[in-house]
Amino acid sequence: MTGVGVLGWLVLMMCSALATAGLRHHALRHGLLDVPNARSSHQRPTPRGGGMAIVVTAAVAWTVLAGSGGLAPSVYAALLGASLAVAGIGWMDDRGHVSVRTRLGVHGLAAIWALFWLGGLPPVIPWLTGVDPGVFGLGLGVLYLVWLLNLYNFMDGIDGLAGIQALTVCLSAALLGALAVGMEAAWGPLLLAAAVAGFLPWNFPRARIFMGDGGSGFLGMTLGVLSLYAGWLDPALFWAWLILLGVFVVDATLTLLRRLLRGEPVHQAHRRHAYQRAARHLDSHIPVTLGAATINLFWLTPWAAAVALGAIPPMAGLALAYAPLITLALLLGAGRPGDS
Repeated sequence: MTGVGVLGWLVLMMCSALATAGLRHHALRHGLLDVPNARSSHQRPTPRGGGMAIVVTAAVAWTVLAGSGGLAPSVYAALLGASLAVAGIGWMDDRGHVSVRTRLGVHGLAAIWALFWLGGLPPVIPWLTGVDPGVFGLGLGVLYLVWLLNLYNFMDGIDGLAGIQALTVCLSAALLGALAVGMEAAWGPLLLAAAVAGFLPWNFPRARIFMGDGGSGFLGMTLGVLSLYAGWLDPALFWAWLILLGVFVVDATLTLLRRLLRGEPVHQAHRRHAYQRAARHLDSHIPVTLGAATINLFWLTPWAAAVALGAIPPMAGLALAYAPLITLALLLGAGRPGDS
């Protein structure tokens, strides 16, 4: 990044921080509080909806970037249309109940919108190389985006975790994208990282406002779209993104699968993710959030770099990176019955 780029990044971060402060004041004034219940990981009523500061800041930044020619119109349309639709339905759910069917319907339409503008699923699946994936590829793409945005919501349960995850993933992905392809693969995640960095001091180490479904869903969809766009630039970059997202993907997926196998209603809130059990065991959110950041930077980023730069095959890199995460999640009891 140039000096102008660094200054712009800092200004964007400050705008996000100020917007978060404004949203917190609004939430306190209007009683928009997340009140603890038996499934909560917090103990006091806390304002919610702060993630909309990330939404607005990132959307404005992408608009400026697209206007200056730094973001292709199709990618801009995919990012803005899909992510704002998800943020909007999440914001409505934060302020009043929205049915699961309605939320999933909007999520699916947003995913289809993004895939339309991106040109479908990129050629990232080895056994489909040279073959038009057609409807099958569209279905895989929709499933990927809808799952990613919902798992992000599931994993936004302790102070700072969702923000730290987005920040570290975006910074690592931007670096690897710049090294492998160029800055066209880096600007999207860099701008999102700035928006998240401004919100984060309000959410960690002690949450003074929560991100809310609007913010977490926005992050999940945006990270998914950015990873698919990276896959169009270089298929190996998509797998690098998937490796970087490993902490959330592994914990949420294992927990969901174990609950599905027991026939539990998976849409109901619970406290059975590995990160939630770890936070209760340690009686603190801080070491769990910092632990996730450490895994991202010092375990997953090197494996993602090896894949992005062609040192190892993508599937091998993913398997090697995920194996210890799966073991750790199982040891921590991801999806195990009971809240202890």
